[in-house]
Parts: sequence; structure tokens; C-alpha cells
Amino acid sequence: MAAEVINLPSQYDPAGSEAQWQRRWEENQVFRAQVNHGGESYCIVIPPPNVTGSLHMGHAFEHALIDVLVRYQRMRGRNVLWLPGTDHASIAVSTLLDRDLAKEGTTRQALGRSAYLERAWAWKESSGGTIVGQLRRLGLSVDWTRERFTMDGGLSAAVLRAFNQLYQEGLIYRGQYMVNWCPASQSAVSDLEVENREVQGHLWHFRYPLTDGSGFLEVATTRPETMLGDTAVAVNPEDDRYQALVGKTLRLPIMNREIPIIADTYVDPSFGTGCVKVTPGHDPNDFAMGQRHNLPMINLLNKDGSLNENGGDFAGLDRFVARKRVVERLDQEGFLVRVEDYKHTVPYSDRGKVPVEPLLSTQWFVKIRPLADRTLAALDNDQSPRFIPDRWAKVYRDWLVNLKDWCISRQLWWGHQIPAWYVVSETQGEVTDDTPFIVAPSAAEAQRQAIAQYGEGVQLEQDQDVLDTWFSSGLWPFSTLGWPDQTDDIRTYYPTTVLVTGFDIIFFWVARMTMMGLHFTGKMPFQDVYIHGLVRDENNKKMSKSANNGIDPLLLINHYGTDALRYALVKEVVGAGQDIRIEYNRKTDESITVEAARNFANKLWNASRFVIMNLGGQTPAQLGLIRDIPATMNLELGDRWILSRYHQLIQTCRQEIDTYGLGEAAKALYEFIWGDFCDWYIELVKPRLQGEDSPEKTTVQGVLAMVLEGTLGLLHPFMPHITEEIWHTLTQADLTDYLAVQAYPEAESQWIDPDLEANFSLVIESIRTIRNLRTEAGIKPGQRINVIIETRGDREQVIFQAGQAYICHLGRVEILTVRSQPEQGEPGKSGKTDQVFTGVVGTSEVLIPLTGIVDIPALKAKLEKDLEKVKSEMKSLQGRLNNPNFIEKAKPEVVAGAKAALTEVQQQCEILETRLGLL
Repeated sequence: MAAEVINLPSQYDPAGSEAQWQRRWEENQVFRAQVNHGGESYCIVIPPPNVTGSLHMGHAFEHALIDVLVRYQRMRGRNVLWLPGTDHASIAVSTLLDRDLAKEGTTRQALGRSAYLERAWAWKESSGGTIVGQLRRLGLSVDWTRERFTMDGGLSAAVLRAFNQLYQEGLIYRGQYMVNWCPASQSAVSDLEVENREVQGHLWHFRYPLTDGSGFLEVATTRPETMLGDTAVAVNPEDDRYQALVGKTLRLPIMNREIPIIADTYVDPSFGTGCVKVTPGHDPNDFAMGQRHNLPMINLLNKDGSLNENGGDFAGLDRFVARKRVVERLDQEGFLVRVEDYKHTVPYSDRGKVPVEPLLSTQWFVKIRPLADRTLAALDNDQSPRFIPDRWAKVYRDWLVNLKDWCISRQLWWGHQIPAWYVVSETQGEVTDDTPFIVAPSAAEAQRQAIAQYGEGVQLEQDQDVLDTWFSSGLWPFSTLGWPDQTDDIRTYYPTTVLVTGFDIIFFWVARMTMMGLHFTGKMPFQDVYIHGLVRDENNKKMSKSANNGIDPLLLINHYGTDALRYALVKEVVGAGQDIRIEYNRKTDESITVEAARNFANKLWNASRFVIMNLGGQTPAQLGLIRDIPATMNLELGDRWILSRYHQLIQTCRQEIDTYGLGEAAKALYEFIWGDFCDWYIELVKPRLQGEDSPEKTTVQGVLAMVLEGTLGLLHPFMPHITEEIWHTLTQADLTDYLAVQAYPEAESQWIDPDLEANFSLVIESIRTIRNLRTEAGIKPGQRINVIIETRGDREQVIFQAGQAYICHLGRVEILTVRSQPEQGEPGKSGKTDQVFTGVVGTSEVLIPLTGIVDIPALKAKLEKDLEKVKSEMKSLQGRLNNPNFIEKAKPEVVAGAKAALTEVQQQCEILETRLGLL
């Protein structure tokens, strides 16, 4: 008596199924890593999204790629840890909170640091987890029990340890240097947080009079307001025009300050007049000249971008208002020569979205060269880490070569407060550039050291600034595992295995992690760096907030399901590091790219439902004898073919994922599941599933069950929810067991037969050809016909005879005749006068006699009408392409399109004429 048949619902419900499995995986801690697992470790730390963020398509793409890797490695038996977490995002959170305070009519200064931080933590607890919840919608197989935050207790302790160690080693210092100042966030920003934008501006030319009254020197600038802080004019020492003037002085307009003419090789004699105004306090190149020539360094700016008291009559004005007023004054006093339209590059703060100002400021810096040089040596000696694609290794190397000291202090309150205490009792209660300070891991330790050095009654004040967010992010691969303590996690999972990230943060993050990891642990933090491309929109443009062309992945998930979105993104990858494109209709929130993946999921669901329905209530385990029998026992040609294709697929998936060819693996799965398994094998074996139980039927059931179960395992890393759902129904597994932790299929070479696959492809092509000929001849789908296949060799004749049952079943063939082609006469002529349609398969010819099957006159009339239409279109295209005006004036792509269209209609014309000839 057959067992009760448990089948899938008639339709797949991605929303309900995905939510169910995400909940079960997490509640049962299916993905919790165990240090005593025993397998080789495989660890990835999530690139931590900003706590202020929300899910965007870049996150969905990157995390889909990572999840494929970690699910695959987990199924291969490795001890997998995918560690999640978020970054505290100093600038972003501060901007958000400051904006809210402004709406309330107050500021963080008025609120006070303690109350402000209480508010920041309250916001983090209530709204900061938004993106974590959204990431859960992606079905990520992360270990949520190990979730970290860059300001949690453990990571904060790691930051303190790292800062103190670098300071004690002389690699952190406090000094005055030219920094990028963001007036919007009122903080220094690193070079990496500066976005250079090309803008249409102006170049103003001014005359600076010589103090001896002998004339003028003409200078030009894009920032006229900075002339108020000029302390010299520079010329090239080899410039004959000005050699006699070097050492003389000029009268600075408006300010009436006497400034020298200096000679410096930095000046390009061919640019402009060859004279350059020098503002050491507000330009990095001028700063370097100022140091070389001992020039005064005048700061003109307040922190909010307005001019300070050194701006004279313009003090208090915003920098851009001051620019306009300075130009007006210079014009009134006769110093303005001319104004040119000028396209140039302006550095913008990536966070504040305003032009940055080079500003002389006292900040904290990391001395980067020792760290970068050690990392370079590791790269040059053993090529660690390995970049995929390898072209990014050169970009990474060049960046390390050119790194400057890293400004790590930020004038904010949210973040890791710098562990330095100023001895304010030594400078009358104020912090100045000369105030002595103590770096220590805690306030108590700072106090102890201060008393030992300065005596009882010493007063300390902690530095008000916080560390650059990237400082803590640079420690992420090992701080998240427990460093500086030697935890079990550190011993088991560090170094991590691979970093998956976009090329745009090689500089922000990758280089900093390698420098920090190598310095503090003596090991590179990861073996491989897999660089993925960008997700581009329907117009092939990069998605960005400024362009407002982002696509909300949650809308697509709601519409098509998580698995469909994940699979669509991965399948679009045509090579490591390449950008992908998503077709998207912004009016309807529909995507044909993701819809195709949803259709694939439905195809798998329906095919699985058919298979399970025809297993008679038995599971793959109960039908598992198919694994143990020789390839020739009880197996037909089609069975051996699908088993060969299946084991070839296993090899392909393993090879591609092992080499980061994730898109290629996804495509191979699609082609096998949709084509080989669903469209061909299932259709081929339907007759054998009919009737009473028999050895033949059991063989088919065993093959179907084994291939379906194995294919679900292969597809699981890409589409985890639907495969988990089908697998549980197919295997009738207990709900404490999961496909996610089953062994990944292994290829068995004895089943792989390339010659058999090549032979069987002829059978498939003959069926396709018969179907196409039937359509062209207008033969009704249910009508059975006679078919002749004429072959040129014994091999093909044997193949078609072996596949005769398949051809007759799927081609709706009543009588199939397989014979050798006549030695003489035209192909397809067998001495009979029947009207036939013919097609070619390999070196064989398929013939369908039409007499008595179709209405020949009606078919002929239809073909003549089609031919007339095609000829008309061909004539039109030929006319356009013969027109010189069209060729000369049309865009190249339009001309190419017309040529391609002409080729296509010419081929159609030939086919129709051949068909009519046969009639």
C-alpha cells in the first residue's frame, strides 16, 4: 500500500514561506557558529552598514553575494561564522540629531554633552536598528547571537587599547596641520571623505602693487576671499620675467599689509601670469611653501565657515558672501583686472555636502608611513591579501604608496571620545596648543599619571573630540572577535577568510583594515578581497542619492519575494567585479529582471510539485537505491542523460563558486533546472510514470527524487527559502532539520558521460525541429503526424532509433522512419512526390510530409502573404541604407540597427521562399 502523498500547495507564496523560514532559522540558531565544530574555519565579517542607514540595492547585492558563499561553505562542512553588526556613523548621527535640535530651537552645546549623548543612545535604541531588521528580510545566514556595534563595550575597549598602543609606539601624535574642514558638520574630514566635483566657476585676476611704486604683479584665484590671508606672492626661480623682483615686496590690497615676492619651484611659469598668491593658512600647497619660506600662517575662518577677526572689514560674513564683497572692494579700488568663466574641481565634504575648506588646525594624526610600508611589504612578498579581480591589487598598492598621515580627530560628540586628558591647571583652565596632556586607557589612570607628574590638585579635562569612525572600523575584523583578549573566537576564526565589498571603499576601509590588522595581530585580517561592481539603474546609470535614481529593494521583495531579488542580482553578474543592471519601471515598481527570477521560482515550484505527486508518498531516502546501481541497470537513455547533466552541474557549481564565479553558477543552475530537468526530462518520463508500480516506474521515481533533492541543495545558497520549503516536503524531514546544514552535493564521475550528452542533444534538437516545423506548417498541436529522419551515418541513425520513443512522445509523431539519405539527388528527396517541410539536425534532415495533414492551398496563401510583407520591409530598409543622407546624418547605432534588421528580413525571406518552393 502506497504511503500518504504529502504535496506542495498549488501556488508558491514567497511572503509567507520566507518569513516562516527566516523565523525558524533564527529561533533555532541554525547559523550559530561553534568554535568546537571541527571543520576548517570560514569567517566573513559583515561590512557594517551605518546605524542611520536603510536597506538599498547595494546592500542587497553585496549581502546576496556573501550569503551564497557562506551557505555554500557551511554545506561543505566548514566551520562558518558570518558575523553581523553596524557602524555608529559619527557624522551621520550627529547631523541627524543636530537637525532635530535645530527644529526645537536649540543646539547640542546648549543641551550639554551628557544630555546629548543620552539622546543619541535613545535614538540608537529606538531607530538605529532599522537596517538590521531590513537585513533580516534578505534571509541572511548570519550568526545574530554575535551581532556587534562599533560602540558596544567590547569594541570601545578595543579602540582604547589601539589608540593607547599606537600613541606609546609614537604612531599617534597631536599637531597643527592642514586639514579638510567641513563647515556644515564643523569637523575635520579625511581625504577619503572628500568628493571632488567639477563646477563652472570663475577665475578672478587682481593687481598687487609693488611697494616701491614701480608697477604691479597680476595674480589669479578661484577663491578671492582668501587673499585677505595672503602672506606672499610666489614666482618660479627660473622665470626670467620676475627674477629681478624676487626679494622685493608688494602691498596687499584692502589689508595694506606688506608681503614678499618669493621664488619657489612649485610655481608653473606657463600657468596664468606665472605669479601665484600664497595663502599658507588655507591651501595645502601654499602651506608647504609657507613652511619652506617661514611665512606667517594666517587663519581667516571660524568653524562655521564665516570669516574671523583676521578678515578685517569682512569679519562675521559667510565665506561666500565675503567672496562677493571682496571682489566688489577690489573693483572699486582699481585692483580687479578681469573675470573669466572657469571650469575647475572643488572638493566637497561627502557627509556635509558643502565645499570643504583647507584649514590649519590642531588635530590628532596617525603616522601612516610605518603602517603602510609594512602592509606594502606583505603585499610585495606574498601578494596578501589576494584581490578578485586582481586588477584591484594595483589600485590598493598605489594608494598605500601615496598615503599621507591620517587625521583621526573629529569635532563631534557621538563616537569614541579621544582618550587624552589635558592638564588645564598648567594653562589657567584653558586648552591651548601648548597645554600638556596625558594619553591613558581611562580617566582614573590619567589622574594617577597626572598626580605623579604634576602633584596633588592637578586638574584634567578630557579632549572633547571623537575619533574618526573609520578608526574603529579598521579594527572590525579582529575587535568583533574579542581582541585584545585571546578569545576562542579569535583563535578559531581569525584571520577571516574573505572580505566582500565594493571598490569604492578600498581606500576608506580595506587599506585601513589591512594596516591595523597586520600591526596589532601580525596577520592580514583576511585572505581574499572579492571586489564586486555597482548596481546600475534601468538607464545604466550609477545609483546615488543625488541622482535620486535608487531602487528600494524592499519594494521588489514585497512584489516578487526575497529569493527572486537575490537570485536576479547574482545571476546578473557576468564576471567578478563587473557592474550589473536592473530593469525597473518606476511608475509601477516592477522589474522584468526580478520578474524573470520569480518566474524561475514558480517553474521550480511547479516541477517539484509534479515530482512529489508522482513519488507515491516515498522520499528520496526510500528511493535512494538509484545511487547504488550501475549506470546501465534499469536506466534508459534519458535517465543516464539527466544523471550525467546533473553531475556535470555539480562540478560546474563547485568550480565557479570556489573561484567567485557566482553569476556563472547561477546561470548554470537556471539552464539545468528550467531546460534539462523541467522542459526535457520530466516531459520525457511522464509516460513511464503512468499505470501500476513497476521496476521501470520505480527507476524513474528514483532518478526524479535524487536529482530534485540534489538540485535543491545546489540552488539553496542562491534561493534559500523556496529550496528549504520544497526540501522539507520532498524529504518529509523533521522541523529540527534543515537543508541549510545538509552536505553540498558531490559529483560522481562514473555518471558523467560527455559522449552520451552529445548524442542525446541530437534527440532533443530533432524534437525542437519537429515542433518548429509543425508550427510553421500550421499543424494542430494534438494532431499526430508521420516524420522521416534521413541520416548520413550509422552513428546518427543509432541515436535517433534509441531516442525514437522520446521523439514520438514529445513531437506528437505517429510513425517515425529513420533511414539513410539517398546517395543521389537533392537532400530531402526520397523519390516520393509528397510535399514536405524540412529541417536540419546536425548532418541529418527531418522531413514532415504534408499531404493529407494540412490544407496546402491555405498554407501556401499564408506563406505568400508573409513573404509579401517581408519583402516590403526589406525594400524599405534597402531604400534607407541606399540613401547617402541617411548614412551620413543618422547616428552610427541607428545605421547599425538598420543593417542588422535588413540581414534578419533577408533570412526570413529566404526561409519563406524555400518553404514555398517545397509546396
